[in-house]
Amino acid sequence: MKKVRIALVGCGRISHNHFEAFKELEGKYELVAVCDVVKERADAAAEKYGAKAFYDYSEMLKYGEFEVVTIATPSGIHPELGVMAAKAGKHVVSEKPMAVQLEKADQLINACDECGVKLFVVKQNRLNSTMQLLKRAVDKKRFGRIYGLYVNVLWQRPQSYYDLASWRGTRLFDGGAFMNQASHYVDSLLWLGGDILEVEAFTGTMERKIEMEDSGSAIFKFKSGAIGSMNVSMLTYPKNLEGSVMIIGEKGTVKVGGTSINHIDHWEFSDYDDDDKLVESSNYQPPNVYGFGHSPYYENVYSVLTSNGKPGTDGREGRKSLELILAIYQSAKEGRSIKLPLE
Repeated sequence: MKKVRIALVGCGRISHNHFEAFKELEGKYELVAVCDVVKERADAAAEKYGAKAFYDYSEMLKYGEFEVVTIATPSGIHPELGVMAAKAGKHVVSEKPMAVQLEKADQLINACDECGVKLFVVKQNRLNSTMQLLKRAVDKKRFGRIYGLYVNVLWQRPQSYYDLASWRGTRLFDGGAFMNQASHYVDSLLWLGGDILEVEAFTGTMERKIEMEDSGSAIFKFKSGAIGSMNVSMLTYPKNLEGSVMIIGEKGTVKVGGTSINHIDHWEFSDYDDDDKLVESSNYQPPNVYGFGHSPYYENVYSVLTSNGKPGTDGREGRKSLELILAIYQSAKEGRSIKLPLE
């Protein structure tokens, strides 16, 4: 079996999930290089996972003994680093969000197209066992007409979390609660409910000393006619309380809850399906809010690169949730509903 050689830039908080996925899929991936501007972080990752350490991204690209670059840096520089990788002939795996500005996302998509490389945007929550079961119910049309989709992300991020890195909570490099912590849940709305026509939102920075929001709520009108809502708070006392997705339909109601959509709290349909027997076994206890989705995500990347598989979330799919987040921000700023797509 051919191994895909991979490099990673940005050895901070989320990188651990990527490194562990490479380790779990060692028959398919070989981690050959890591890069971070903080020398100690790069050295620690290199030593632990048997890779070559770099402190300058350009130097790592010149080294070039790999086919794929994973970008796990602050969000605002994902596009710049991705374009550099594409021009060096490398496939790109970008952590969420792929950018914090739509034009930058488009630059990354276009660069990968022009250079003939693949672009993947990590949306690992889609691969959680609970969400896979819910998606199957939607695809099988078990709900009948869907009336509403409702999301809550009620977590705790203390000031100390933001103080750990100067880029956190900033407009240019991170974004706020919707852009960073809740972006996977924004993606879930689109993945499950389809296109959204209009959004109206309110956001606020109520407690944390950051540039962007720590709290907000949004209401959505879907193309299907369904109405949805999303509530986000990083101020939940005293710890993460809930990360949930609920669908109410003509013939069924489901709530996937827990702290990070890891437990099916309610599952009821008018008609039986064999998937009903899988509800209990789909529940799991995650080690953190990221869940276990990075390994199956990289399984998909491997199939695309080695056997013409279909990407689960490519650049254009990743762009959709970014556009919706930016519409939420525009609505909150201008005090009016915003229609999609954005101009």
